[in-house]
Amino acid sequence: MAVRAFTARLVLAAAVVGGVSYLAADHLTLSSTASLAWKGSGVGLLALYAALRARNLDGWLLAAVMVLGAAGDVLLGAAGFVVGGGVFLLGHLTAIGLYLKNRRPDLAASDRLFAMVLIPAVAAAAYLLPADRRGAPGVAVYALGLAAMAASAGVSRFPRRVALGALMFVGSDLLIFARSGPLAGAAWIGFAIWGLYFAGQTLICLGVTRSLSRDAA
Repeated sequence: MAVRAFTARLVLAAAVVGGVSYLAADHLTLSSTASLAWKGSGVGLLALYAALRARNLDGWLLAAVMVLGAAGDVLLGAAGFVVGGGVFLLGHLTAIGLYLKNRRPDLAASDRLFAMVLIPAVAAAAYLLPADRRGAPGVAVYALGLAAMAASAGVSRFPRRVALGALMFVGSDLLIFARSGPLAGAAWIGFAIWGLYFAGQTLICLGVTRSLSRDAA
C-alpha cells in the first residue's frame, strides 16, 4: 500500500507538470503528434492517479471521467469537434452518474435553484456565442450535458472544490465557443481556456479522490 501511495503521488506530480507546462505549447514549434501527446499527458496522468487511488465503484467512475477527458483532449485536435466533443460528453454523463450517486441528502433550496438556473443559462450562452450559426444547435446540446455535469457536482456530497472545478470546466468551454465568435483573435484566450480546464480537472480529481479516501479510512 505504501508503494502504491508513493507511486500515486509521483504520478500526480507528473500530471501537474504535464498540464501546467502545456501552457507553453503555443510558443513552441512542435509536430502534431508531439503536441497532442503533451496535451493529453496532464489529464491522462490524472486518470492514472485516480485509478491508483480507486478502491470502489466511485473511484473507478472518477478514473473513467478522467480517461474520457484525456481522450477528448487528444481527439479534439486529431478528429475534430464532433468526435472530441462527443467523447467529452460521454465523460460528462459519467460524471453526472458519479455525482448523483453521491448526492447530498440535505440540499438547500438555494442549491436546487442554482442547479435549475445554471443548466439553461449555460446552454443559452453556448448557443449564442459561436459565429458559425449552423453549428450552434450542436454546441447547445453539448452544453446541456456540460452544465448538467456542473450542476450535479454542485449538489453532490463532495467538497466544494469539486463544484468549483466543474464550473471552471464550464468557463473554459464557453471561452472555446467565444473564440469562434466575439473573442476571436484575443491573445489571452488560449492561456485562459487551458488554465481553467486543467485547473478544473485537477480540483475535481483531487476533491473526489480525497473524499473517497476519507470514507475508506
